[in-house]
This record gives sequence, C-alpha cells and structure tokens, in this order.
Amino acid sequence: MEEELTGRRAILTWRRDKRAKLIGARRALGAAAHRAASRAIEQQLAAHFPDLATRLVAFYWPCQREFDPLPLVKRLVARGGTAALPVVVAKNLPLEFRPWRPGARMAVGTYGIPYPAEGSAVTPETLLVPMVGFDRAGYRLGYGGGYYDRTLAALPEKPLCIGLCFALGRIDSIHPLPHDVPMDFIITEEMAARRIGRRLQVL
Repeated sequence: MEEELTGRRAILTWRRDKRAKLIGARRALGAAAHRAASRAIEQQLAAHFPDLATRLVAFYWPCQREFDPLPLVKRLVARGGTAALPVVVAKNLPLEFRPWRPGARMAVGTYGIPYPAEGSAVTPETLLVPMVGFDRAGYRLGYGGGYYDRTLAALPEKPLCIGLCFALGRIDSIHPLPHDVPMDFIITEEMAARRIGRRLQVL
C-alpha cells in the first residue's frame, strides 16, 4: 500500500519522485518486452473500442518510451478515421487539438514534441491519453504540467478519455487533488478497465 500523504506540497513532491521512478522503469524495458507490451495494448484497444475509426480521435506523439499510438492511428486514418494531435498554445493554457494525417507538415514544440504546423482547432470525441502511472480509482499520473486536466476542465463537453500505460505504471493511489480528472477507461498490456463509481472495473 502507498503511504498516506497530507498537504499539496507533500503530494506534489511524492508525485515528482514516483514519476521519475516510473519513467526510469519504462526506459529500462527491453526492446522485445516493449514491443510485446505495445502489441498487447493495441489488441486491447481493438477488442474494446472497435468504433474508433468512426470518431474524431485525439492521440499523442510518443516520448520517453511511452506506448506508441502512431501505428494504430495510421490504420484508423487509412480506414477513413479522423485524428488530431495536441498543441501547447502557451504555458499553463488548455491544449488545442489540430487535425493530423500521415505526411502532415509538423513543427516542434517547446518540449521537443512534434505537432501539426497548421489547421483549425477541432474538438475530439475520444482522447488517447498518455500516462506515466495510474491508480485503482482511474486517476492518471502525468508529467506534471497539468495540461490534460486544464484541457478537460475547459472543454464544453468531456470527450471519452482512454488512458494508455504499461502495467508497470499501476500504483495504489496518485493521491488525487481537486484539479485531477480521472480517465473513463484504462488500457495496459494486461487489462482493460472502466471507471465505475470511484473504482476501476476490469472489462
């Protein structure tokens, strides 16, 4: 069980340390294990969300050895689907989402992450959200910038949020704060789960 924490500062310090450990564990995954886990996540998505090609799906450009959603999204687009990528418009503001297709002209953002260099903002119906870690209540441990939480709070209607993470990122609790927005579904190579009430329920 994770330790009990009180106070925002203590929680943020704990998250910083936990984030670093989980990213280190992810980076330490061997190439074969990473490929196998990634294939399993794709299979979970295909099995539980067969209609993704009919929805406007926002995804993320992978970094730090995250699960790479690009092969999956390319297949969705080839089947007639619509995809979008997030854009950091300015520090501490909600993300903007711009349409993406293979071959789209890209720019590189402040964090070294590519994003569509042009295109009008769109509102996604489904978000594929990167996670460093997640807990049994469906809350996400991200990279600490708070962009997804701010974005979800600002959208007029919350899209379906599917958090993607390797199973090594599972922890007992991220010690959620009032601004934290839980995921609707969590997908790892080992499970697909839906948040019902305040708990994850394996599908």
